[in-house]
Amino acid sequence: MTDKIDHISRQKFMEELRRYQRGSVTRRHFLGVTGLGAASAVLGAAMPGLMPRAAHAQSIGDRVVLASWPNYHDPANFDSFAAESGATVQLNVFGSNEEMLAKLQAGGSGWDVFVPTNYTITTYVEQDLIEPLDLALLPNYDPASFDQRFAGPGTVNGTVYAVPRNWGTTGFAVNTDHTGGTTPTSWKEFWDLTQTTFSGRTMVHDYQLTTIGNALKYFGYSFNSIDPAELAKAEELLLAAKPHLFAISSDYQPSMRSGDAWMTICWTGDGKQMNRDMPEIVYVLGKEGGELWSDFFAIPKGAPHRDAAYALINYLLAPEINAKEVMFHGYPVADARVNAILPAEMLNDPILYPAADLLSALEFGAAATLTDPNRAELMARFKAA
Repeated sequence: MTDKIDHISRQKFMEELRRYQRGSVTRRHFLGVTGLGAASAVLGAAMPGLMPRAAHAQSIGDRVVLASWPNYHDPANFDSFAAESGATVQLNVFGSNEEMLAKLQAGGSGWDVFVPTNYTITTYVEQDLIEPLDLALLPNYDPASFDQRFAGPGTVNGTVYAVPRNWGTTGFAVNTDHTGGTTPTSWKEFWDLTQTTFSGRTMVHDYQLTTIGNALKYFGYSFNSIDPAELAKAEELLLAAKPHLFAISSDYQPSMRSGDAWMTICWTGDGKQMNRDMPEIVYVLGKEGGELWSDFFAIPKGAPHRDAAYALINYLLAPEINAKEVMFHGYPVADARVNAILPAEMLNDPILYPAADLLSALEFGAAATLTDPNRAELMARFKAA
């Protein structure tokens, strides 16, 4: 490779390639920013997963389209699935459940599998956007192996619509090189630092549940509050913090790793990935509480590659494959079969498995927050300010 590829430097190309492989950006973004759209057919052979390949005498087709979260899957598992099945995984990355819902409501998403969070599933069922699962097509799913605290939301009115992927928490990550050696422990400190010594260096999610929820925690309110007076206080805080933010984005790892950002609202696995590579970046659960969540595999109504969808979900639920996922992304799973083969240091990691007192203060997201117009309008005003 030469030092330049059209208008993009070699270094920038490799950075974007790594982001694409982690699932931080979409295939469309990668091809567009690198200028490789026209050359993608040639590069497909050199970069597994970039382009669909022909099926290897299989009946499930040559592709499966997955809508999921940044930095959430091991690309090697996608490559091995493609090699075994003939179906290439095409990954679409989203930063919020609101985005996922809006995409499905608009129709024509083209998705075969998506990864919703626990509190959204009843809304998908009510709006007839999600398919009841045929568990006979998922032999690797063993309900008895799963902690029902994290698996239960996938079942609505006795019907299984989604099967568990991971669970985790929402806290914040802070680079302690900039805190004088101390580590903040609360959401009050998070927002106060944002407006003082960390001005211009803090990121928040492009996601109303977590950004509004953790502003509510500053005042000791419920993470899920839809009370107008409490939301007004959260909005006041968010608007005061807005001029001090580095960015509003759910893809915060690149900026934290480069040092452009020093603190961000953060999910478990991202916190673990950054701390593993840069120990000065510490993951914190605010002592006031916050979010406990579980994510699921689900199939939207009208999935164009339904057989491939079931095949991919079943493949990723195999304990040995799921364990590889956990080792890659750093999110805990609720499957006892997987935990039995994970290294002890992972099972004892306080980022993945927080102390009981910190865990007990957390709340699962509530279904009402997904469609509450006051929260949606608040987030829109905050982003537009």
